[in-house]
Amino acid sequence: MTLDPVEFAKILADDTRQEIMKHLCCVWLSVSDVVDRLGGRVNQPTVSHHLKKLEDAGLVSVRQEGRQRFYTLNQERVVVCCGQLVSAFAPDYASHVVRLSDIGVSGVDESE
Repeated sequence: MTLDPVEFAKILADDTRQEIMKHLCCVWLSVSDVVDRLGGRVNQPTVSHHLKKLEDAGLVSVRQEGRQRFYTLNQERVVVCCGQLVSAFAPDYASHVVRLSDIGVSGVDESE
């Protein structure tokens, strides 16, 4: 799954999505958990909207349990997308970026 570097940047440009991504790092949370972690500043429909954008981009993984969906940050995908940004917009520095194969992540085409 390839995500255009500009589209990735647009997704990251939203402050609320950035905050949601921080909360989803290394944990599985429901929509209501995310709303709680945001201190009620963002309502449930808005959080669901942002989670859908992140899901469509492959930046979150989703697990269905009954009627509830749980989300977690897809860290591998974030690394791949950041690498694509560096390759597209700072190719002279691409050799300084950690390769997924160097950290033991397999099954990802780093040429995307």
